[in-house]
Amino acid sequence: MTNPAPSPLASFRVRVTKDHLVFSAAHFITIGDWCERLHGHNWRVAAEVAGPLDGNHFVVDFIALRDQLQKLVDELDHSLLVPMKHPDIQVNVAGEEVEIRFQKRRWVIPTDECRLLPIAQTTAELLAQYLAQTLCERMGAALKGQTSLRLDVEENFGQWAICELPLAGPVPDRLE
Repeated sequence: MTNPAPSPLASFRVRVTKDHLVFSAAHFITIGDWCERLHGHNWRVAAEVAGPLDGNHFVVDFIALRDQLQKLVDELDHSLLVPMKHPDIQVNVAGEEVEIRFQKRRWVIPTDECRLLPIAQTTAELLAQYLAQTLCERMGAALKGQTSLRLDVEENFGQWAICELPLAGPVPDRLE
């Protein structure tokens, strides 16, 4: 018996979500001149790639997607997420310390415990965008021909932020 060809009307997506695709990280958010206390979450991530099947009848290799996502999660795990593009937050890296200032508040954190991210705020939305764009860069040719990549970040149980990037046509500028 031969495998039937996929229907021309069918659409395909591959989704990866695992219990271990979690990173524990601290952050804070500013709203106007107000700043949250430093606090943390167990952020959970999932990724989805949409597009046509390749010659092997895959959208994308599950294992490659999972492994790249795991590397990203591991890089952020047990750290303070620092927004480097916030207009009112000053960040000074001096040797083994990172000094962070917002108005009258000041934090000094060991450099190896910080992740300096090219984003304006450490909201779940911008973390989803950062992770989606970084995952696209790292997956490279494995995503060629696919139509979109979606990255979900769960900040708290049932509270997700989602960023979906087009993979065909012009890709939005990185975190601008």
